[in-house]
Order: sequence, then C-alpha cells, then structure tokens
Amino acid sequence: MRQIVLHGGVGSSDELNGLLDKYASYSINYGGPLDAVVAAVKYMEDDLNFNAGTGSVMRLDGSIQMDASVMIDENFGSVINIEFVKNPVQVAREVMETSPHVMLCGDGATKFAMEKGHPHYDPSTDRARKRLEDSRVVATKDSRFLYPGIQSVDTVGAVANFDGKIAAALSTGGSSPMMRGRVGDTPIPGSGILVKDGFGIAATGIGEEIIRRQLSYDLYCKRDRLEEEWKLIAENSQFSLGVVGFNREKSFVLANKSMAHGYAKA
Repeated sequence: MRQIVLHGGVGSSDELNGLLDKYASYSINYGGPLDAVVAAVKYMEDDLNFNAGTGSVMRLDGSIQMDASVMIDENFGSVINIEFVKNPVQVAREVMETSPHVMLCGDGATKFAMEKGHPHYDPSTDRARKRLEDSRVVATKDSRFLYPGIQSVDTVGAVANFDGKIAAALSTGGSSPMMRGRVGDTPIPGSGILVKDGFGIAATGIGEEIIRRQLSYDLYCKRDRLEEEWKLIAENSQFSLGVVGFNREKSFVLANKSMAHGYAKA
C-alpha cells in the first residue's frame, strides 16, 4: 500500500486541509516514496499559503534564506540558508544523491544549485515585506526572539510509506523574527526530520525548541508509546509544535496548535 501524509506548518489553518489532500493525491502517483515527498513539498514551496520557497518569510535584514532536507533509511541530504532558488527541497535531494556531502550551507549551497541548473529565482514578495515589518516590531520588544505567543507557520513537510519504504522531506523559510544566518530544525536529522527502522517523521514548530529536544529522535525512541509521549510534550511546552509521519503502517498527525494536514493512500 502507498500512503503519504503532509503538513503545512503548525499554526496553519485547518481550512487548508482540502488543498493538502489534493497535493497528497497528486504526489502519491510518483514513482517511489522519495519522489512523492519531494513532489509534495515542491507543491507547497510554490504555494503562497505556506512559508517555504516562494512563500518564505524575510530575515530581519530583508534577505530570504531557506532550509530544506530529505531523508530515507540510511541516507540524508540538506541545504542550509540557501538563497535565490525556487525549490530548495530539490537541491537537498541533489546534495544527497549527487554530491559527496550530506549538508551544504550558504553561498556554497546556492552555488551548488546553480551548477545543477537551477535558475536564479528571487522569492521576495510584498506579503513577505509586510510580515517583516510585523516581525521587526516583535524583535524590538523581545531581543532574545523567544517567540512566545507568536503564531508559527514555519515549515512544510511530507512523509510517505510505500509498502514499508519510507521517505521524508521538509522545507522552510524560517520563523520570524530571525537574524541572518539563523538555522532551525529543518536541516538537522533527529530534530526536524528522521527516517529509521520503519519510522518516519516530519516536524514543525519553533526550531530552537525542536533542536533542544531532539524532537524527532526522542519520539522515535519512544515510538511504542508515541501518543502518550506526545501528550506529555505538548502539555508541557509553551511553544508551537507539530509532527506528521508513520510508525510502521500507521500514520500520525500530532500538534498542540492548529496545523493544516493532508493524506492520501493508494
């Protein structure tokens, strides 16, 4: 059986569930689980409803730096603070499949993308500029950027299970407000993403908190009581957090705030 589950970022509206169901139904027809999750994330990167790719938020200096990752059992690729590409998740896949490395960052990641034939693309939008001004107000009030009370719509993700073979993918424009160079959980295995031993997960929320918790790895270690462990985490966190994925054949969608999600099977 083929299954895929998507999320549009914790804090995203449930009104987007139908749209994500549609993207899931498109993506499940791709050849393998990695093809499916990359396709699903690219649909969301191209959609201004989501904070990834074209919908990315700006850093406090007005720049857009994006993170993305892909993972299968025993392999991983990510890009960190990449700029001027339309689909960072595709570049992350190319890092995994065609480079000797598993992570590339900054201008090195951007140069790699251009060498792979990605055209120069500026994701700046008027919407992003408006959100920048709002985030600057928050940053002025809270110089530590602890994010309490901010509605986080920060990451898109997908996990697919095709007959027991699992792949996951994430992409993000970050969490506002943020300094140039800030890195969240998306490109870090065990934090925002993990695929291991029949378990696959894609997280969303405040990246600093997810990294501190090693959220994905923690839930993997406690996968035999996944929902009970999530309840403990969600009830004891002031931060927005969410995850989707598969625990063997069973899909899960867990969040402590609203979180748009989609699902398809074949």
